[in-house]
Amino acid sequence: MQVRNIAIFGAAVLAGALGGSLIGPRPAEAVARELIELQHDVTSLLQGQKDLSTQMTQDHTVMKTLVEQSGDTVGKLNGTMSALQKSMQDVQANSGARLDTMSTQVQGLSDNLEEIKSRLGKLNQQLVDLQNTVQSVDAKISGGGTAAPAAGFANPGGGGQPSTTAMPTSGSPSGPAPSADTLYSNGLRDITSGKYPLARQEFQDYLKYYGDTDLASNAQFYLGEIAYSERNYDQAVTEYDNVLTKYPKSFKLAPARLKKGMALIELGQKTAGVRELRELIKRFPGTEEERKARAKLKELGVGVTAANG
Repeated sequence: MQVRNIAIFGAAVLAGALGGSLIGPRPAEAVARELIELQHDVTSLLQGQKDLSTQMTQDHTVMKTLVEQSGDTVGKLNGTMSALQKSMQDVQANSGARLDTMSTQVQGLSDNLEEIKSRLGKLNQQLVDLQNTVQSVDAKISGGGTAAPAAGFANPGGGGQPSTTAMPTSGSPSGPAPSADTLYSNGLRDITSGKYPLARQEFQDYLKYYGDTDLASNAQFYLGEIAYSERNYDQAVTEYDNVLTKYPKSFKLAPARLKKGMALIELGQKTAGVRELRELIKRFPGTEEERKARAKLKELGVGVTAANG
């Protein structure tokens, strides 16, 4: 279009020049000079148009290349985002089961630490008692008296047989069963390492031989944790319910009620599960279990209390 305009302009100028020469006579040399200058101007205009067209073609090529490169970059970015999204979905799909297993293991380690602290306290008391007994014996010997036999020690004077009374153990059976400490420690070790069948047998043996000790409710709770980790939710509900009914003073009541509610929900018994979680919130305010129960109810889209109050 611009070339056409320039050509029209040049033709108009040329026509004007010719017309002027026809209207009034001018010297031939002047007319020839003007024609040459006009032709030179037209040639310059045409060359400028050609240069402009070439530049526009080059610019168009550069822009096309940039657009293609941008398209490739966007395509690669979309591919990366898709791969990242898939990875996130895989992580979310596996996080639930892993979180349950980690929760059980952390709980076991925590209780194991508490049990070790309790043992250390008892051992320290026994050492204090032993030291007092030895000091009493030494004092009586130094004073020329005869010390009375102490429990678990022979008569220092040598006049009697050693006492057969051993240091008391919590709920020691008369049979060849393993000690309470051995069974419980082995059970904790095996549940934290994921050896659920072995841990189940050890906690069942603990309850069989030492069902009236302070740690019996813990052993019962861990039977529920094992069943829950194995996705045997029916059995888990039974085991957690045994904690609630058989050990009303256990400090595992809140965890047992929380996990019982969770297991019922996993079984599709939403109403019963929600009832357990609401009961937990009512009975154990301010606990970590209460926070988890509230979060689960929110996830289910139900209120903390029943609609009818």
